[in-house]
Amino acid sequence: MAEISTIARPYAQAIFSLAKEKETLAIWLDVLTLMTGVIENPDIKSFIQDAKVLDSDREKTLLKIFGKDVDDMAKNFIMLLIENKRLMILPAIKLAYEKLKADYEGTVKAEIIVAAEPDKKAVDNLIKSLEKKFNKKIEGHVTIDKSIIGGTKIIVGDTVIDDSIKGKLENLAYALKA
Repeated sequence: MAEISTIARPYAQAIFSLAKEKETLAIWLDVLTLMTGVIENPDIKSFIQDAKVLDSDREKTLLKIFGKDVDDMAKNFIMLLIENKRLMILPAIKLAYEKLKADYEGTVKAEIIVAAEPDKKAVDNLIKSLEKKFNKKIEGHVTIDKSIIGGTKIIVGDTVIDDSIKGKLENLAYALKA
């Protein structure tokens, strides 16, 4: 069976093309985020995955939940996913869409992990440094994780920059074993 990301990619590409053409990239990201949030709700998820539920009932229920929060194109998209039995890959479609959008806009997400709440100026300076290093616009998200003890760990795409005390101690322990 094909991987979920392989199945999701054409849907994400189609939405991205449409959104780019209509200049609604951010709006579609919001819509996909909303839709993903709804179908990941445990009650809705069990309803959607219930084999006894008819597609027409899934469609009516979801369209009623979304109501006026989504336009006709988004409603048509949901109906298409239901018809093709692809509704549960919506989270993968959203991820693929986010990547297409970020690549198009030249942005990259960075997760900045620190042990204590940093000041805004330090985070801004760090993001500027990362933008120079990666030559892209960086969307930084700060996470506080006391387990790193101190320092900073940064994840940008596949790149991990670990300047945390925990990371240094792990490296030291590994070196001592060798």
